[in-house]
Amino acid sequence: MSVILLDWYDANAREMPWRVGPQARKDGVRPDPYAIWMSEIMLQQTTVATVKDYFRRFIARWPTVQDLAAAPDADVMAEWAGLGYYARARNLLKCARAVVDVHDGAFPADHAALLKLPGIGPYTAAAVSSIAFDLPHAVLDGNVERVMARIHDNHTPLPKAKPVFMEYAQSLTPAKRPGDYAQAVMDLGATICTPTSPACGICPWNQHCAARQAETMAELPKKAPKKAKPTRHGTVYLGRRADGAWLLETRPEKGLLGGMLGWPGSDWVDMTLPHPDSAPPVAGDWEEHEVSVRHTFTHFHLVLRIMTADIGHDVEPQRGVFMEQTTFAPSDLPTVMRKAFDLLHQDTKPDRKIRGSLL
Repeated sequence: MSVILLDWYDANAREMPWRVGPQARKDGVRPDPYAIWMSEIMLQQTTVATVKDYFRRFIARWPTVQDLAAAPDADVMAEWAGLGYYARARNLLKCARAVVDVHDGAFPADHAALLKLPGIGPYTAAAVSSIAFDLPHAVLDGNVERVMARIHDNHTPLPKAKPVFMEYAQSLTPAKRPGDYAQAVMDLGATICTPTSPACGICPWNQHCAARQAETMAELPKKAPKKAKPTRHGTVYLGRRADGAWLLETRPEKGLLGGMLGWPGSDWVDMTLPHPDSAPPVAGDWEEHEVSVRHTFTHFHLVLRIMTADIGHDVEPQRGVFMEQTTFAPSDLPTVMRKAFDLLHQDTKPDRKIRGSLL
C-alpha cells in the first residue's frame, strides 16, 4: 500500500514553503530540520493556509535556529501575535535555545533526543524524525487518524482509538522514503479523504478501504461527545494619554497568552461567579464601553467588558507602561486583545479623545 501512496504523492504532492518536493528529494535535496520543526509547531491547531505567511515571516527574520535562539522574547511573541495557542511561541524559543546550547545548533537526528526538547511531543518528534531525517516513525495527526479509521473501518471513538490508529499508521510506514510517505498520508487526508464528502473515486487506496466497502466513510472517525464549554468573564482597561500613548502590559509568562503584550485587566472567572471587578491600572475617569469582547479559546468562551479612559500626562500607572504610538501597533496584540481595540475604534464617537489615529 505504501508504494501505491508514494506513486500518488509523486504526482500530487502539495507545495509548501517548508517542504522539499518528491522530485527535489530524489535529486538529493535534503529538508532543513529547522524549517520542518518550525512548520510543525505552527501547524498545531492551525491550518496550512494560515501558517504559510507566518512561516515565511519567521524564516525571513530568523533564518537559522541560532538566529531564533538569540531573538528577544518580545520580538518573537509580537511576530506570533494572531496565530494563537501562545504557549507554542514560548516553547519555540525554549526549544531553539536548547538546540543551540545542548546540541550545538543542530537538531538531533534521533527520535528520543527530539522528545527531550521543550515543546516537542510524540507527533512533532515523529514528524521531524521522518520528514527531516527519513527515519521510519509514523505520524498521527487529525488527517492521518481519519485515514486510518476509514481504511480499517474502525468505529472506536477518539481519543480512545489513538493507540490503535498509531499501530495502524506504524504498520504502513515503509523503511524506504518514510519522510515522503509521512507527508503523503497527511496530504491524502487533507485533499482526498476529507472530513466531509471524501473523494473516494480518485483515492489511491480506494481498493483497500474497508469503510468504502461498508459505505461508512461519513461516520468516521467516531469521536466522543464534547463537553460543553464554560463561559468566563473579565475586564480589560484601554487607557490612552493625550500624546497618543496607550497603557499596555506584558502578561505573566505562565497561563494563557503568557508573555504577550496586552491590555491590563482582571482575572477571567467562571460565569457563575460575580462579575470580576479589579482595580483600574491607573487613575482616570473610566467608562464602560457599550460592546463587549467575545472570544473562544480551546476550553472556554470568554466575554470581556471594555473600560476606557483618557489619562492625564502626569499620572503614573500602577500596572503596565505607556507605549508611544511609534512603538506599538494593534498587530502586536493577540487576537482577543486586538478585538477589544477594534471594537473601541469601530464604535467610539468621533468627538472622544481616545479615538486617535492608530488604525
